[in-house]
Amino acid sequence: MRRYLLYPLLFLLLLLAGPAALLLSGQIDLQTSWSNADRSSAQLAPDPARTPEAVVQVYAARAYNWRGAFAVHSWIATKAANASQYRVRQVTGWRRPTVIDRYDVPDRAWFGSQAQLLGELRGEAAARAITEIDRLLPGYPYADEYRAWPGPNSNTFVAWLLRRVPELQVALPSNALGKDYLGPQLLAATPSKSGYQLSLGGLFGATLAAQEGLELNVLGLVVGFDWQQRAIKLPGMGEVRLLQ
Repeated sequence: MRRYLLYPLLFLLLLLAGPAALLLSGQIDLQTSWSNADRSSAQLAPDPARTPEAVVQVYAARAYNWRGAFAVHSWIATKAANASQYRVRQVTGWRRPTVIDRYDVPDRAWFGSQAQLLGELRGEAAARAITEIDRLLPGYPYADEYRAWPGPNSNTFVAWLLRRVPELQVALPSNALGKDYLGPQLLAATPSKSGYQLSLGGLFGATLAAQEGLELNVLGLVVGFDWQQRAIKLPGMGEVRLLQ
């Protein structure tokens, strides 16, 4: 009987190996307080003064403190045609309703972690996407609910929008914990809309898609393979390319 208990324990330890390695390596800042953490721009967003066309950008950055060993935080920034500022659409766990929609720096570091650009639209496609995002926001079903694990959280929100905006064909990182949370729904298109995923409350599931590749979700942590990028997907670490 003890031998049968040993196998799940070993599998759990393997799932936690990636986050543990990140914590032990010192890549995750556990010391800086949120009030002193870097919130500067990554200079990835086009200057509104020089960019009259509409812009939509999808970003992700490591979550704050120890959470960054497990997951990233994602958000969407938009700029309407001829607008002078960007609006940032995201979800946080420290307020209700959870959805934040305000003018802000689009590519601001997430409390010490630099923003990474996941996808971008410009011009007419971006304008149509902004119209659809504005229409969808009031209908987000988890505006008064937040759970860091297994969701709904910030990544659940962005994935929810991506599935519903035709112009946005963006795959979220495999360590965007919460992206697979579908609520009571069992089957859905992936955020990139290039395949499908099965999910049991965000805790267990599987994904097969052209952009996301093959993903297996165990307790919210994802392992898999992306054949387009030739990368393996590891819990916490995300995509690790086999060939540089």
